[in-house]
This record gives sequence, C-alpha cells and structure tokens, in this order.
Amino acid sequence: MFLIDKYEVIVKIWHYLQQAKPEDILKLPDMNQGDKVPEQLIDEEKWLIGFCINNGSANPKKTTAKFNSWNKNKLSIAENLYKIRHWKIKQDEYYNLKNVKATWFIDPPYQYGGMYYKYKDVDYSYLANWCKERKGQVIVCENTKADWLDFEPLKKMHGQLHSTTEAIWHKIE
Repeated sequence: MFLIDKYEVIVKIWHYLQQAKPEDILKLPDMNQGDKVPEQLIDEEKWLIGFCINNGSANPKKTTAKFNSWNKNKLSIAENLYKIRHWKIKQDEYYNLKNVKATWFIDPPYQYGGMYYKYKDVDYSYLANWCKERKGQVIVCENTKADWLDFEPLKKMHGQLHSTTEAIWHKIE
C-alpha cells in the first residue's frame, strides 16, 4: 500500500500514526465544542485532532466546532493502527507516480469547494486524462458540481455552511 500526498502535514500525520501505539492516541484529550487544541501536544497530534474537530476542513483547526468527530474517531484510530504499519507513505506529486496495475483512490481538491486547500491549483483536464490512463481499478472522489469526469452521485453531505453531494468516477481495467 502506497499513500502519496503533496501536503507535508498529511504525510507527517500518517508517519506519526504508523509509529504510534494505541495508548498514545487514547491519551490524547477529548474535545468538546469551543475547546482549543492544547499547545503542549506535538505538531502531528495537534494536526490530527485539528482535522477531526471540524469535519470536512481542508486544514487542521485549533478550536472545536459543532461537527466534531474526534472523540469517536480516536477510538477507531487507536484500534486500527496495526493496519497501516506496512504502508509506504511519501510526499510527492501524483503525476510522478508510475502507471502500475493497482487500485487507485484519487481525492484531489474539489473543482468546486476546494478553494481552502493549501494546494488548490489543479489542471483538471490533465488530471482527468491521468486518471483515465491508470491501470487497474480507479476511484476518483469529487462532488456533483465537477465536470472534469463523468461523476456519479454517491451521498448528500451537510456541513456547517454548505451542503454538497459527494460523487465518484470509477473504472476497472
């Protein structure tokens, strides 16, 4: 299993999780609406919690919002750490990856709604062709507003400010 991401914060969180013990995760504080992420935590712990305390956020947050999944997620994370020990995790660009037969799960910044991501400038025409050329099974996430592939609706999602319909494009070779 390979996990490739351009955003260094994401890569560092996954590396942290690979070496973490369940008790490391379980000792992290519960977070309730309005709580601030404790400063004494290491960056990777702050970032991990920061993504979970404001679901759907493109960047880790410091204050717990209404849509907070951390208290539930930390139990699941702790129980499943063993599943990622063998992963190869690397910071890189998608277009540098060799086209090998695999299951490709591609989750780029969304064409509509991806403006808050650190790396949001995507050539969707290029990405569409790149996705179509992958060997094996390909699953691409987006929302139904996107037009760079023929996306199929999957699930309605309701956030703090916006609602969207998550969608996928897929192929099996």
